[in-house]
Amino acid sequence: MERLPYFRIHGIDDKQATYYEHISEGIRMIQHFAICFEKILEGSRSDDVNTVELSGGAKINCLFHERFPYEIVKMEFDEIELRREIGIAIVNIHGVRIGLFTPDLAFDAIVKKQIARLREPCMKIVDLVVNELSNIIHTCADSISRFPRLREVIERLITAHIGKREMACKDQLSVYIDCQLSYMNTNHEDFIGFANAENQAITSSSNNSLGNQVIRKGFLVLHNISFLRGRSFWFVLSSDNLAWYKDESEKEIQYILPLNKLKMRDVETRIMSRKPTFGLFYPSGANVYKDYKQLELSSESADELDSWKASFLRAGVYPEKDNDAIIEDGEKETMEKDNMDPQLKRQVEIIRNLVESYMKIVTKSIKDMVPKMITYMILSNTKRFIFDELLVYVYANDDQMELLEESPEAVKSREEKMAMYRACKSALDIIGDCSLQIATKTNGVEDERIYGKVQQLHHPEPPKPSTAVKKIYRMSTPPPIATRPAPPPPPSGTPPPLPERPHFLQ
Repeated sequence: MERLPYFRIHGIDDKQATYYEHISEGIRMIQHFAICFEKILEGSRSDDVNTVELSGGAKINCLFHERFPYEIVKMEFDEIELRREIGIAIVNIHGVRIGLFTPDLAFDAIVKKQIARLREPCMKIVDLVVNELSNIIHTCADSISRFPRLREVIERLITAHIGKREMACKDQLSVYIDCQLSYMNTNHEDFIGFANAENQAITSSSNNSLGNQVIRKGFLVLHNISFLRGRSFWFVLSSDNLAWYKDESEKEIQYILPLNKLKMRDVETRIMSRKPTFGLFYPSGANVYKDYKQLELSSESADELDSWKASFLRAGVYPEKDNDAIIEDGEKETMEKDNMDPQLKRQVEIIRNLVESYMKIVTKSIKDMVPKMITYMILSNTKRFIFDELLVYVYANDDQMELLEESPEAVKSREEKMAMYRACKSALDIIGDCSLQIATKTNGVEDERIYGKVQQLHHPEPPKPSTAVKKIYRMSTPPPIATRPAPPPPPSGTPPPLPERPHFLQ
């Protein structure tokens, strides 16, 4: 590891420099972990965004606004069972007397029982949020997998802190439910009151329909219909019906299914399809679609399936009951109709309307308060712990030198990269030497060419004559005189005699 210049300047030895460098590296890793946690929890605007499924803060938001209402709706009271309990409570309160007025103690007893049932979905949503928060921690820990010991310590500290905050949050939610149980605020502005209970019930039953409002849209896959099996359609769920189209343009409608008296149930996953599936059916056994008594639908993931179930619950489609429970409820309803006197029936109807009105108030408050309490006591507190206190706990409990011991995989990867770096550097050096030699030879040839040009500038060559000049020169120059060669010497050693002069020369 390269030594920092500051350490060399101030005369710090190698051991202390290594220690300080480990401290600095650990701080950088923890800061990187904190930033990664914040991006995943609160959303990231970078290009590195998951486009496959919901994760992190988006998943927690889905749990707050879709899964939690679904769990609350699952705890909705059964009408037949509720009326039976109200009747028994009224009769027990009257005792041996004949009651002329509707007792308010029956209202308190039934409301407390219904509020106590809301404790379970509150605790369940805390478990789901903590589970997703743990997944975020594991995802962020992958960014520091180079140091396994540091990763282990960070995960252990944060998991322990989340566990403490989970218990504190559950205790606070339990206190909140106890507060709801301790006092019934019948003066609430949204509460109908005893005087208006019967009239409000009649008005609400006559004006129950607010129009066909769209609740959810999305793709689902049909399974059990032979000629449409395995095909994906665009479904539109409204408050009155379920319609599906060929695609999201909603131009070619396939079918419209009324939601009145419709129920839903889970369907076992088929061998050829691993997608989570649920079914829609009529408890009376009537056909749902043509000759089919059940409509089986599937989604891409379990989270999307839960979201669709929550939407169906908002539309009034509830899960089915066991056959024994249905038979028992039918028998109870028959007995109540036969045995309940008109006065008691009227009192039961009044108490039932009061309970429904007050439970809407409590449910609305719980849907609003529980996400806020979880966010404050778990999410925000965990984020503050990571940014402010995690570094102190990490360096207070463990040896700093051991924390930044690299894993064998990281060491091997670094050595491979260093070997590749050295090989590339050596190859670049060889390429540089070859380029230098080629450049030197090229420069020598270029110097000779330049030197030749300089010599030509200082000692220019005479211009070459043109063709016309050469022709004129050839015509003006006389032809050369032909000369006879000397005769060969005589064969003997004596010189040849001189020829006599001609007589005209004498």
